[in-house]
Amino acid sequence: MSIYNSDFLIIGSGIAGLSLAAKLAEIGSVNIITKRDIATSSTNLAQGGIAAVMDKSDSFDLHIKDTLKTGYGLSNPEIVKNAIKSAPKRIEELIALGVNFSKKGKKLDLGIEGGHSKRRVLHATDMTGKEIEAKLIKKCSANKNIRIYENHIAIDLLLKCHASSCKPSKNQCAGAYALDNANQVHNFLANKTILASGGASKVYLYTSNGDEITGDGMAMAFRAGLKLVNMEFVQFHPTCLYHPKVKSFLISEAVRGEGGILRLKNGEAFMRKYSPDKELASRDIVARAIDNELKKSGNECVYLDITHLKSDFIKKRFPTIYGKCLKHGINILKEPIPVVPAAHFFCGGIEVDSNSKTKIKNLFAVGEVSHTGLHGANRLASNSLLEGAVFAHKAYLSIKKDLVRKPLAKHSKSETWNSGNARPSDEAVMITHNWAEIRTLMWNYVGIVRSDKRLERAESRMKIISDEILKYYWDFFLTRDLLELRNIACIAQQIIRSAQLRKESRGLHYTIDYPKKSSHYAKNTTVDRYI
Repeated sequence: MSIYNSDFLIIGSGIAGLSLAAKLAEIGSVNIITKRDIATSSTNLAQGGIAAVMDKSDSFDLHIKDTLKTGYGLSNPEIVKNAIKSAPKRIEELIALGVNFSKKGKKLDLGIEGGHSKRRVLHATDMTGKEIEAKLIKKCSANKNIRIYENHIAIDLLLKCHASSCKPSKNQCAGAYALDNANQVHNFLANKTILASGGASKVYLYTSNGDEITGDGMAMAFRAGLKLVNMEFVQFHPTCLYHPKVKSFLISEAVRGEGGILRLKNGEAFMRKYSPDKELASRDIVARAIDNELKKSGNECVYLDITHLKSDFIKKRFPTIYGKCLKHGINILKEPIPVVPAAHFFCGGIEVDSNSKTKIKNLFAVGEVSHTGLHGANRLASNSLLEGAVFAHKAYLSIKKDLVRKPLAKHSKSETWNSGNARPSDEAVMITHNWAEIRTLMWNYVGIVRSDKRLERAESRMKIISDEILKYYWDFFLTRDLLELRNIACIAQQIIRSAQLRKESRGLHYTIDYPKKSSHYAKNTTVDRYI
């Protein structure tokens, strides 16, 4: 077992983790651990863009209003106001970093997406996240104060005392244990640890996210005793490419923003039945509309039609989508795109304050892994990359201020990882079987439309599965697959628990037993290991 020391440990390599690493490197040493290669992240897959008020015809008040409306009464108004007003400065930082946002002439080419009242989405054609990720990687890789450890999956946080005997407010984080590709455990010690590990959409059978998005940071925080907030609000992106040979390819919100029309197999445009905003309604409305139409018709997908747009415009605005579809036999210039909803983003996450601090001393959480209060019951399109950049900066300012008052201390002594009586596994089929069962169960029972009976069934089955996984975890040596299975099981249970607590339909949480919004539930739901 190796021991790695740094002033700061960052777990994750998306926009939140890398932008924070670049800033923290100015005041200390930084270790970044990431599950795959450094470029593998949800940020890298983000197509649409990043929302910010950058045009005179727009205003902070309008962006705030759109965000609060989409959040269905659960967004924190002060957090929303602060984030939106600081957005232009974060955009300026990205431009200074070399991010090449698309332009019309000398002006930024601002797009519009569902829920927005103005064009305010900055994009780099249809691969915005890839462009941002590339520039952040270049910045971090060139900094001598930053060390990057690829193919390391975090196991658990290194704490002063075990969560079973010490509440979060009395506890302290000193880093994390991580497993490398050779299944060796290493200790990463740090004065400040930052979870930036993204969401948990791989809990579901169909997702727009990569295979690595298994809720690791959320699960580690839960095991450490921290609260998870609003885990029932899972955003299903309405339009993921439906094709037998393609997995997890998103068809950007911007396609609808530029005039794309959703149609049934017979060509009927159906969104007018569900919202006066039609295709530009918020994601929860569009996803439920598609889900309802598929259940009524028995068809496997609906179609997103942009054949009425000019071919040159489509090729220039959506080169990645055009190329990907064409590669698989779909010419979007002449035929509609088959699409289905897919799990995309978690509006809930680890409880943090306005500076991304958790209740555990020296532990922060930034980006999708955290619950900041920005999104409420539903996220406004393209506010996710914004959240990552804004709250990474707020965490940096908080850490820097803390260091002025109290210089960095020496690293805590490390506890040696103890494998106990664990042995090599002789029944890995348990992992693959339970992995598939959890994701299918969550899709069918805890998906876009829920009910009390479905949640009860899910809860009952997850209890059995989780007990099996726990026993397996203690009996056999660790592997990446086992750790990811352990984490999706943990998060699946917390989504179910949170959904059972909300006896209403609001935003992304829709239940046929309580189809209306209730003022009694105009509040956050929280779950922790002590309940």
